[in-house]
Amino acid sequence: MSTHEPLSNTEPKAAPRGAAAGGRGPSAPRGARALLLAFAVLQLTPVAGARAAGHWQACGRGAAQQSAPADAPAAFDERRAYEHVRKLVEFGPRPSGSTELEKARKYIVSELEKYGLKVTSDEFKVETPAGRRKMVNVTAEVAGEGADFIILASHYDTKLFKNLRFVGANDGGSSTGVLLELARALASTARKPRFGYRLVFFDGEEAVCREWDECSKPGAPDNTYGSRRYVADLQERGELKRLRAMILLDMVGYRRLQLGRDPMSTKWLVDVIWQAARERGHGEQFVEREEGVGGDDHEPFLKAGVPAADIIQLNSYPHWHTAEDTLDKIDPRSLKAVGDAVLGSLPRVEEELKRKELID
Repeated sequence: MSTHEPLSNTEPKAAPRGAAAGGRGPSAPRGARALLLAFAVLQLTPVAGARAAGHWQACGRGAAQQSAPADAPAAFDERRAYEHVRKLVEFGPRPSGSTELEKARKYIVSELEKYGLKVTSDEFKVETPAGRRKMVNVTAEVAGEGADFIILASHYDTKLFKNLRFVGANDGGSSTGVLLELARALASTARKPRFGYRLVFFDGEEAVCREWDECSKPGAPDNTYGSRRYVADLQERGELKRLRAMILLDMVGYRRLQLGRDPMSTKWLVDVIWQAARERGHGEQFVEREEGVGGDDHEPFLKAGVPAADIIQLNSYPHWHTAEDTLDKIDPRSLKAVGDAVLGSLPRVEEELKRKELID
């Protein structure tokens, strides 16, 4: 895990899509004086000290796991999420239709299948400003008590650039890594949730042209190809009425993470997620300010009447769509904050949906 130095406050900010230009450490363990003295002696020897520290960390993790309800999902592991991001970046630039994206997709499917989830791939071809292109959405399913379901999603493609090497560690990589780890956590519990969960990896979120709407036409945006396809398929199969909510992750791993509220998103859903984040000590990352996005993969769902929320840091991420969007910008603690917030919010989302159902 790399060292993450703070950046200067004078970093440039990213322009919103559609714009013209386009702490606290662990508390000391309680114990007898003799135990503390023994630990201090161990610290005098580097190897012994390291082994002792590792022992205490392992004990702490074990205690936390024992105190969790037996039917609760596994805790979100930021190390696993970070490793996913590292692996994706290792594949290189991953624009839609590329060999590199195919390798990333095989990795995603392989990981999801390891968790015992049902995985399906939807391959489709679309006309883009650069010609006809193959795209593939990937879905993993966690069965619920009934037929209704909630979507957790991320795009896994990266933007195509001809003049720079764009590996999208944050933009595409971080959210995909978090979603894979959420899949593992949700698959770990034997108890079926009230609603099922579909973990969806969208292809084709990025515009083919340089700017978000530069080559868009009425009824044919040059962006969100995969999410628009997904909504259309739900409508065609008569499943849209069973989709109760959608939570989108996008650009969530920056070492100076600050996530504002997307005004396009459904307010009650954003409120639930932000409250869960605060309750888990991540209030510094989930801040009370507006994060104007201008469009993302949640938009087709909102237009179809589905409550949806976008968790994204766009305007204050200085490396958006630059060659500097690299692995050293990612902090596992940021991935942890987002994973904890989403996992923690899901029971309350289920309760709120049930309450609204009773009212209606």
